[in-house]
Amino acid sequence: MIVVTDVHQDNGVDWYEERTLDEETWHLSLMTYGKCVYWVNENKIIMEKGDILLIPSHVPYYGKSIPTVFHTKYVINFNKSCTGVTLPILSSYGLMKQKLGCYELIYERFKTILNQWLEQPSYYVMMAEALLTEALIYMNQEWDRGVIPPETHRQVDSMKDYIQKHYREKVTKYELGEVIKKTPNYAATLFRSVTNQTISQYVHNQRIKTAMYVLTESQLTIDEISTFVGYNDVSYFYRIFKRITGNSPSDFLHERSSIS
Repeated sequence: MIVVTDVHQDNGVDWYEERTLDEETWHLSLMTYGKCVYWVNENKIIMEKGDILLIPSHVPYYGKSIPTVFHTKYVINFNKSCTGVTLPILSSYGLMKQKLGCYELIYERFKTILNQWLEQPSYYVMMAEALLTEALIYMNQEWDRGVIPPETHRQVDSMKDYIQKHYREKVTKYELGEVIKKTPNYAATLFRSVTNQTISQYVHNQRIKTAMYVLTESQLTIDEISTFVGYNDVSYFYRIFKRITGNSPSDFLHERSSIS
């Protein structure tokens, strides 16, 4: 069982944190921008965007910003119960540092955990702990598969970059195969094995992320937003939006900024 004790976001150029041997909490941090440095058991660890760091309890460390380098990261501190089945990465007494292939999945869960922690809706603690458990499972699955080679990260990053630029168009394994100069099936298999998402799932997530922003920060109608992000059928847009966010697009309209 996991018990979350603290959730926060660090950002800036003057961060410093230190923990002693007596601390019982586990420390989990996800870098979302820039760089920072940790010293764990006298080992220097440079953290960059996409890296995740898990430090077990009773392991002393200190971390700090790199001079003049801005960074942002999510931090979750938690305790682990000794009872029940636990994940292998929580059974080890060594730290875990890895560049994530499934970064977007972990990022979205950390973002939601922080929102739950700050807004404190009903049952927010249970929700935070459930989402953290899910994130740890994704991490452990990736850890079990072994370190992702740098060249593989590069190929997948190239495909992600293409999707980011073309997500409002039709994006399939054929376009991504051309991007990395591999067969379409190879591109699709590689993308899913690293990101834990299919190409279609990733494209839908990018479209809906944009739609959520435009819903609150523009005066476009839902029909116009549907077309803008790549859905010509507004009813299909509604279904995808509901499936990903759990809400209808119209639920976001009350958060719309007033634009004169």
